[in-house]
Amino acid sequence: MSRPRHRHAPDGLILAIACLAQFMVVLDVSIVNVALPRMGQDLHFTLHSIQWVVNAYVLTYAGFLLLGGRAADIFGRRHVYLAGIAVFVLASVLAGFAQSGGQMVAARALQGIGGAILSPATLTIIVTTFQGPRLPKAIGAWSAVAGAGGAVGGLLGGILTGWVSWRWVFFINVPFGLAALVGGVLYLRELRNQEATTKLDVTGAVLVTGSLFAVVYGVVNSATTGWTAPSTSTFIVGGLIGLGLFAFWEQRIASHPIMPFRIFKNRSVASANITMLFTGASFFLLWYFLTFYMQQNLGYGPVKAGFAFLPMAVGIIAGAQISSRNMARLGSRPIAVFATVLATLGYYLLAQLPTTGSYVLHLMIPGVIVAFAMGLLFSPLAQAATWGVDRAEAGLASGLLNTARQLGGSLGLSIVGTIAYDRTKATIHELGPKAAAVAGYHRGYLIVFGAMIVAIGVALTLGRDVGKPVAPGA
Repeated sequence: MSRPRHRHAPDGLILAIACLAQFMVVLDVSIVNVALPRMGQDLHFTLHSIQWVVNAYVLTYAGFLLLGGRAADIFGRRHVYLAGIAVFVLASVLAGFAQSGGQMVAARALQGIGGAILSPATLTIIVTTFQGPRLPKAIGAWSAVAGAGGAVGGLLGGILTGWVSWRWVFFINVPFGLAALVGGVLYLRELRNQEATTKLDVTGAVLVTGSLFAVVYGVVNSATTGWTAPSTSTFIVGGLIGLGLFAFWEQRIASHPIMPFRIFKNRSVASANITMLFTGASFFLLWYFLTFYMQQNLGYGPVKAGFAFLPMAVGIIAGAQISSRNMARLGSRPIAVFATVLATLGYYLLAQLPTTGSYVLHLMIPGVIVAFAMGLLFSPLAQAATWGVDRAEAGLASGLLNTARQLGGSLGLSIVGTIAYDRTKATIHELGPKAAAVAGYHRGYLIVFGAMIVAIGVALTLGRDVGKPVAPGA
């Protein structure tokens, strides 16, 4: 596979095209959060079922990311990039016009598929365009844009929801998508693995996605029926069996598996993905709990809540820039370990939220600590996840990392969110609605605190030289 050539386009423009599309995909995860209370009222979601607006997106995103990464290797980055944008924008329009909870969940699931097609192509465009010391800087820019999309989404979602309508958190994807589409058509030239077969492991993608949906549905359903109810245990057990079948299919039957387990023999890849699994879960819960805390406990409107997330957006961007600039000198492991330690501290502070706290002391300071830590973390994990991987499998490696992030986010939101809701429900008569909600947030953030301690241990297993330039002849 030769190095890509793009049509009279400087590498900086190619980087911008890839980053714009990734910004749009990541933006769509966080921009919805501030709109959830208003959306839930209009579409008649309950406080607990509103999770499906997030889960429907991230589950299909996680489930089909590996297929998307494989498709990029087989059919070419340009074709897959353009197809992903088209599906994503169409689904965004459908979500914006949704008139019921069922329509919204279906549109969000389709959005997730579009994102799963698009996102791996953006990173593999970068990995196959930039080489040597330029690659960490390009990945750093991609990570910063991705992080900014996650953080700016809260601000933009608040403004759109408060000043126009929550429906515009989906319609805003149309201009972004059209710009990315035009840029891709005009300037991206095709690159594909000439030796790759045209077979895709659709069975594997359907197995893993359906199994994850079953597990998450069972967990979320437990909030109303209880953990031991047949309607809960049947879905959870069935989903776990499905995941076992997926593993068997991938290892024993699939001729071209979407998840070749041999890739995990690379310690860097395995450690990066496990770390991302835990941090992905924690990051989703940061935005989710704070959104409801600000609007229900502190009485913030959507616009004020959106602006309240602005310092966290700055923290993510700053962390990503510092990380990318120091990657070549320090390597991935020191930055990843420091970032996970810092995030652990931030979540411990968030677990002390009072019923009606101070924005600066109880929200902004710990929130910025966590956001800055996550900004630091994206670049070293992206670098580690592709370290030592054959360039022909760049799509697989990048898709795997994104899968870990989204899968962690979905499972974390469903499991920890349900545990937090159970705590709220158990204490609401004793404490009242606001204090009971905070009791649930405390429980949730303490679980995240424990998960981040595990992430510190995993980050310590990254190789010493991961992320550092390789000396000539080494």
